[in-house]
Amino acid sequence: MDLDTDSIDCAEIEREIAALLVEGLNLTVDANEIRPTDPLFGEGLGLDSIDALEMALLLQNQYGVTIKQGDVDNVKIFASLRSLGEFVTANRLK
Repeated sequence: MDLDTDSIDCAEIEREIAALLVEGLNLTVDANEIRPTDPLFGEGLGLDSIDALEMALLLQNQYGVTIKQGDVDNVKIFASLRSLGEFVTANRLK
């Protein structure tokens, strides 16, 4: 059985980002408990707009990606761990 390396890379980046968010935002949840498709805001992890700014800085420092404040795609980018992972994978410089 052949493994899809893209899905392995996506899962790996999702785990990395989850750990980065837990540590960087001082979340009281284990990184392994964050499901890739759960929302990050509201009913999901309960993050807020300040957390979004902090996440953007964490991702910029770790992966060299730039997330601009007010960008119309930010709602989609920050929707879930999976969408963050896809954005980072497509735009990373580091």
